[in-house]
Amino acid sequence: MKIAYVYDAVYPWVKGGVEKRIREVSVRLAERGHEVHVYGMRCWDGPATIERDGVMLHGVCPGEGLYIDGRRTVPQALRFGSSVFRPLLASGADVVDCQNFPYFSCFAAKAASMRRGTPLVVTWHEVWGDYWYDYLGRRGAFGKAVERLAAGLTDHHVAVSPSTARALEGLGVAGPVPVVPNGIDLSRIAAVPPAAEEWDVIFTGRLIRDKNVDLLLRALVRVREEVPDLRALVVGDGPERPALERLARDLGLPVTFAGFLPDYDDVIAAMKASRVFVLPSTREGFGIAALEAMACGLPVVTVDHPGNAAGDLVVEGVNGFCSGLSAGEMGEKIRAALDGGALMRDGCLRTAGGYRWEEIVRRIESVYGRSVGDVSSEMWEEGV
Repeated sequence: MKIAYVYDAVYPWVKGGVEKRIREVSVRLAERGHEVHVYGMRCWDGPATIERDGVMLHGVCPGEGLYIDGRRTVPQALRFGSSVFRPLLASGADVVDCQNFPYFSCFAAKAASMRRGTPLVVTWHEVWGDYWYDYLGRRGAFGKAVERLAAGLTDHHVAVSPSTARALEGLGVAGPVPVVPNGIDLSRIAAVPPAAEEWDVIFTGRLIRDKNVDLLLRALVRVREEVPDLRALVVGDGPERPALERLARDLGLPVTFAGFLPDYDDVIAAMKASRVFVLPSTREGFGIAALEAMACGLPVVTVDHPGNAAGDLVVEGVNGFCSGLSAGEMGEKIRAALDGGALMRDGCLRTAGGYRWEEIVRRIESVYGRSVGDVSSEMWEEGV
């Protein structure tokens, strides 16, 4: 098959969960004999189309920042959505897989797929629903309406977590929606040695409001009362970083803000040199960093929230803990994970073992095959 992926940000120039999923899946699909193309912003120097690890990357418009004041910008999403239509129309793809966010590209992909008579698969990493009002205030009604319209663009949807699949059915998508989760490269993770510098607590991710790293910092104040020599590492960058660094100083916390590390193996090495991974986010469509931490043998402390699919990965006391949104409770869960981490190591590794990329790729390949077959059947019945 000739497969086209659509997402504005491209790995490794932008390092996030969606970008990483597309990269890992596309490279493995290419190894299995498929022709794979990724259409995004041109985040790199040089020609608009380049080959990387057997996958063709197409920069359909100049790269630009994704966030202003911690929020995804509508003008950027519109520019990318309008720019991707013609390249998709000329792509010759057998199937197009468009990531649901930031939505406008889904409509462009739908128009191109209709013109070409090829199936459109929309992969859903999150469903925001009423969260749109928290994100945009009264303008959230517009975002919520666009999300519902995007859910009606195709009959071929994929959800990356069970909670996202359930939320899609709430948008009117006929179920059951196939769940194809994110995965991890267990052999690569196993081969990475721990970093030389050790940490008690680690967080990795974009420093945006919904990650709630401020909650983690306040929780560490409680932990430090019983662990005076506590050391914490925050890996990542984003608009919240200056405020978080100020808060850490005001709280007198020994927290190191490392920014984005230059290589994926560096992140894994830092995890392996840590004792507990904390993900206080209330907006996670899957929680790949939590799964990677489990693959490193780290218990995960995350929050119990309907918007946080990482909670689906956690079995209480077996591979981590779920906390409420209070610093006191999160501090208690972090202490429990620090105390019981060695006993939970096997549970963490067992959980991670169920998410190998090789199995994920076989599942997504099956979804694409069914979608192509469905469109071919429809065209046959219509006499096309």
